[in-house]
Amino acid sequence: MSMGKQNSKGQKHIITNKNKLLGRVRKIKGQLEGVEKSLGEDADCKKILHILASVRGALGGLMAEVMESHILEHIGEEKREPSVNEILMAQELVDSIKVFMK
Repeated sequence: MSMGKQNSKGQKHIITNKNKLLGRVRKIKGQLEGVEKSLGEDADCKKILHILASVRGALGGLMAEVMESHILEHIGEEKREPSVNEILMAQELVDSIKVFMK
């Protein structure tokens, strides 16, 4: 379940929810196909804007989830366990990113 790219220490970055993330990407692709179809059919602007808002929200959620994985993965990158304070600070950062991405 690892992403192919290695970090500067030669370790692979692992995304733990790979199948869930791929499912989200497929959903976003379907939404974009809906935008394309709606534009091709000269659909009502309100309908197109609604779909676009859904795509934007889905992309923000996907980005937040990948960022969370990245942050939490790299806290424990050193040879020691992260402190409780480091974990709490990382979770606070993740929560802030999720709010920002909405």
